[in-house]
Order: sequence, then C-alpha cells, then structure tokens
Amino acid sequence: KDSEIIPIVVETLELTQIQSEQIRSIFAQEQVPVPVGFSDTDIDLKAPPLFSDLFALSFVYRLGQVNLHYYGSTTSKIAHKDVVDYFMTGLASITILYKKSLNLMLTKGIYDRPPKIPYPDKKQFVKEQSYLGEWFGKPRPLNSLELSEIFFVVERNYIGLNLLLGFIQVMEDTEIKQFLIKGKELCKKQISIFNDLLLKEDLFEISPVPMEFTESKKSPFSEKLIMFLIAMTTSTSIPLLAYALSVSMRKDLVLYYSRIMTEVIMFGEDGMRIMIKNHWLEEPPGAINRNI
Repeated sequence: KDSEIIPIVVETLELTQIQSEQIRSIFAQEQVPVPVGFSDTDIDLKAPPLFSDLFALSFVYRLGQVNLHYYGSTTSKIAHKDVVDYFMTGLASITILYKKSLNLMLTKGIYDRPPKIPYPDKKQFVKEQSYLGEWFGKPRPLNSLELSEIFFVVERNYIGLNLLLGFIQVMEDTEIKQFLIKGKELCKKQISIFNDLLLKEDLFEISPVPMEFTESKKSPFSEKLIMFLIAMTTSTSIPLLAYALSVSMRKDLVLYYSRIMTEVIMFGEDGMRIMIKNHWLEEPPGAINRNI
C-alpha cells in the first residue's frame, strides 16, 4: 500500500518477467526443455497480506544483494554469447534496482547500520602470529573485513527469520512446518552467536529494524513455492558463509563459520528431501552416464 514502495516492487516484478522471457528464448534456441517452474496456482492473490510493506522493500533489497553476487560470479564463468549478454545486461539492471531499494531503505530509516570503527591514521603491517588468534586468551579486536561479514550474516538471518516466522504461521503441512521451525532455530542461533561475539568485543549488537508479518493464517503461497524460497535462500547462504570464512583471520571466527556451514548444509539437505518426496525438485541437465 505504501506509495513509495509500490513502484520498486512493480519494477522488480517487471524485470523478473523480462528475464524469464529471455531465458525461455535462450532455451528454445538451444532446444533445451524449459523448466516447469511456477504458475498462478502457486500464488493466491485473494489471500490477506502476510508481510508488511517494509518487509517487501527489505526483500527486494536482499534479493538484490544475492543477485549481484550470483550474476557477477556467473558472468565470469561463461562464454556463450547470448548467455554472456543476458547476464551482463541483467547485472546492470539489478545494480540499478538494488541502488533504488538501498536509497529507499535509507530514506525510510530501516537500513541497518553496521558497527563503526575508527579510520586508521597510518599504514600498518601485521607483526605477530598472534594476529591470527589464539585458542586461549583474549583475541585481538575484529578488523573491518571480519566486522563487515558478521554484520551481513546477522542481517541476512534477521530477514530469513522474519520470512520463516510468516511461513510457519500459515503452514498446515506438519512435516514442512517442523522443517521451517528448524530453520527458525538455525537463524536465531547464528544471530545469537555473532551478537554475543560483538558484545564480548564491547561493540553494540546488531538489531535490525523490525518488519513484522501480519496475523493472517491463510497462506498466499503454495507449499512448493515456500519450500523453493527456503531452499534458494539456504543454498545462497553457503557460498556467502564460505566467503566470510575466507576473509576472517581469527581462529575463533573460522571455527564458528565452519560449524555453521555444516549445520546449514544439513538443513538444506533436509529441505531437498522434502522437495524430492513431493516431486517439486526439477532435475538440472547432467552429463551422460557412460559407466553402463
């Protein structure tokens, strides 16, 4: 209903529709079967709103973050002209849309502020092995790369937690509901681990602006679409956690990220089992099995 948020959601929808048609065209040219995907039966437009307008904006922002990472990394791995053109054009469009969502979040005061650190006044080199951390004793203060990744891990999990709480509220299937509850606890665990770490460092914990879901008990989305959304957000979090691990130099952070990644992978596998059981998981093209 928010007159400032409606245009950016509409623009996101229109961009998605354009990109879907571009992908269909590429598949047709290559004679590759087009995935079944989703249809109007997966969304109930007559259902009451499940999430607030502010959450819709934050979801567009979060989707932009994920797509910027995905389109950027994928573009560097392909050579087919039409596919390169698709990803490069898509990356440009997504960048513009992400900037709009970011600016609107700043305007509305719902962009979460990361912890602040002072600017350095001189260039420095690491002088001691202890910079990497010790298993015992007080570690050195967090550096800018480590703080940045902690911020984004917490922010991602707050948005994921809001999404899961809404889905749990309207979910009728017992097995899927238990899976979503497990995801909720995993989000809360990650938020707790890293906020506790910040407090131990005498830094303020990250507490994003709440973007509540409504009291509706009627799901606007099919169980298949809900499971896909959770599977997508889970799979995209794994390389992002791996990146956070790769730039973290303190041993305790490496341990935290390694443990969390294992739990996220296991959670994602549980979701895949449910999707396979319900015949919702489409199989991507694969190599020919010649060991027959």
